[in-house]
Amino acid sequence: MQLDELLNKIDKFNKDRDWDRFHSPANLSKAISIEANELLECFLWNEEGYNLDDVKEELADVLNYCLQMALVLKVDPIEIINQKMEKNAKKYPIEKAKGVSTKYNKL
Repeated sequence: MQLDELLNKIDKFNKDRDWDRFHSPANLSKAISIEANELLECFLWNEEGYNLDDVKEELADVLNYCLQMALVLKVDPIEIINQKMEKNAKKYPIEKAKGVSTKYNKL
């Protein structure tokens, strides 16, 4: 399945249930944060013995809400990710950032 097909499937799912009215950017931002914390909870107390099925479920929720946000804002997820990657490449040049987790302003 291609990204545009997935976006259409998500859009249809929400429209069929008349849920678009609940999907304001603010509400979707909250939902992304909540689901991201549920993903984080999968690793609470045990970073290595996590349940992969639970992680996949929560990751899918995060991605779903992120894609819904892109739909609501009418932005192309591929385009905005590429733009951010270009920005990050400038902030974190390989020769300074390779193998370190230092923030860009401390490199």
